[in-house]
Amino acid sequence: MGCKQLDAFGLYRLGSIKKGKVDKDTEGTNLGFSGCCGTNSSKRKISKDQHYNTGEDKKVIGREMESTLKALRDGESVLDLSPRSTVSGGVEDIYGEDRATEDQLVTPWIFSVASGYSLLRDPQYNKGLSFTEKERDAHYLRGLLPPTVSTQQLQEKKLMNSIRQYQVPLQKYVAMMDLQERNERLFYKLLIDNVEELLPVVYTPTVGEACQKYGSIFRRPQGLYISLKEKGKILEVLKNWPERSIQVIVVTDGERILGLGDLGCQGMGIPVGKLALYTALGGVRPSACLPITIDVGTNNEKLLNDEFYIGLRQRRATGQEYYDLMHEFMTAVKQNYGEKVLVQFEDFANHNAFELLAKYGTTHLVFNDDIQGTASVVLAGVVAALKLIGGTLPEHTFLFLGAGEAGTGIAELIALEMSKQTKAPIEESRKKIWLVDSKVIKPTVLIGSSGVGRTFTKEVVEAMTSNNDKPLILALSNPTSQSECTAEEAYQWSEGRAIFASGSPFDPVEYKGKVYASGQANNAYIFPGFGLGLVISGAIRVHDDMLLAASESLAKQVSEENYKNGLIYPPFSNIRRISANIAANVAAKAYELGLATRLPRPQNLVKCAESCMYTPVYRNYR
Repeated sequence: MGCKQLDAFGLYRLGSIKKGKVDKDTEGTNLGFSGCCGTNSSKRKISKDQHYNTGEDKKVIGREMESTLKALRDGESVLDLSPRSTVSGGVEDIYGEDRATEDQLVTPWIFSVASGYSLLRDPQYNKGLSFTEKERDAHYLRGLLPPTVSTQQLQEKKLMNSIRQYQVPLQKYVAMMDLQERNERLFYKLLIDNVEELLPVVYTPTVGEACQKYGSIFRRPQGLYISLKEKGKILEVLKNWPERSIQVIVVTDGERILGLGDLGCQGMGIPVGKLALYTALGGVRPSACLPITIDVGTNNEKLLNDEFYIGLRQRRATGQEYYDLMHEFMTAVKQNYGEKVLVQFEDFANHNAFELLAKYGTTHLVFNDDIQGTASVVLAGVVAALKLIGGTLPEHTFLFLGAGEAGTGIAELIALEMSKQTKAPIEESRKKIWLVDSKVIKPTVLIGSSGVGRTFTKEVVEAMTSNNDKPLILALSNPTSQSECTAEEAYQWSEGRAIFASGSPFDPVEYKGKVYASGQANNAYIFPGFGLGLVISGAIRVHDDMLLAASESLAKQVSEENYKNGLIYPPFSNIRRISANIAANVAAKAYELGLATRLPRPQNLVKCAESCMYTPVYRNYR
């Protein structure tokens, strides 16, 4: 889901390429994009390994993720498992009580089993009014609860009724976070059973507003905050976290939160939200998830002057100071949690995102959702859309508005899939992918990842429609205010012919008596199942072929009924089944590449994934 604010729009005319840099005189042209270029466009560096078609008015995408990252790694690949990449330590991955059935008894391990008061305040074990009469006697709960014994289903009904009373999305967000802090299983029960309704509340677009106001709504910490103050003792800080068996870490430095920019320490809302989805949509148990914010300051003057800001009040650290802190963090993570812990980078600025992914891709299990997750979910949508717009992937021409992390990642994964289908060098596939418009190109697919709203104007959509019977338009930027165009605009300006999907959700649109339901190219389709696949296979590295495997699995799960409604993504109501299939595909690829460590390989990886999924049904206590 979610494309974020990018440094450059990528839509400029390429006058010349000299010594690896774009000519400063470049400018936007054609398809109504004139004047769109940001000031950073002409300054963006081009890798010496990028290949370009230097014909007039052309610039072809030139960064294949794995090959470019390999160049940045001095030729090392994620498949080159050198001795230096291994650090001892870590804990064994176990599921413990989550393998138990509802009828099997478990012990609610709290600080003092003699204190029912403590039990009611432990979100991992609290059941509220659902404690049975027997449990109330056994765990000293008599008198601490009203006499009624409720079911989890009734609790869920009551809370959903309450949440639906709120008119402001942020109020719903706060109510859900409060529930997560007092009754973890009930929180996930609500989220799983009402995923289409609550996903926009705990994730995009509401999480963006939550991050902006995080200092004001902050109640209790939901993860680890590692700031420059902790330099030299990050390993000690990690040991302060109460859970030892961590499988997934989502980390941000808050510099580029969605399309909202630098929110510093308040970006913690993103890791918290992502990991809630890892559990609800992918079944990774909550205790195995760890949200982390790296606080190196902020350049946001409004936050620096805000009395309620909760982070370091200093300008953002850069250069060696920044990378030293990140290196200490990555080393400590592996030392404390072992080789198989997944570190997912979220909302890092462009200048750090590729560098970190390249640096640690050969030594750690790392994944950048903005680069790789977005690419995988968009490729899945494009592949699925071929049934509606016709042709094969290599037959289409792609035009991008936005050439930062998301745009580059998407373009390169599409080029990689094209090259696999045609058996041609990836350089040939790149020639069908454009980061700039020209008078001679007629794109069939328009992809926006600019982080700037309303840049797909009426003229742009009409131009796409004039060249294509069914133009594919993907307005991916988040939150909703940053979307390149709305669903209503896309359908109206294309006279109902567009196949449209967006990063943030839009309501169905009625046009000339017909109702159009647009799809959502949400990263939540990919990363929970992707992460689960890494966990069940015991993968120790992430490879591009795993991303292709995830895309292929997602595209296959779009039904004929979905296609009839103009959708290129399946409904979120089936997301756990979707995630299990994605996990199986990713795990299979990990075994094929020799990157899996859980042996022997399960015969049925889909069943294996489903059996490992956390379920939020209450357990019966001894």
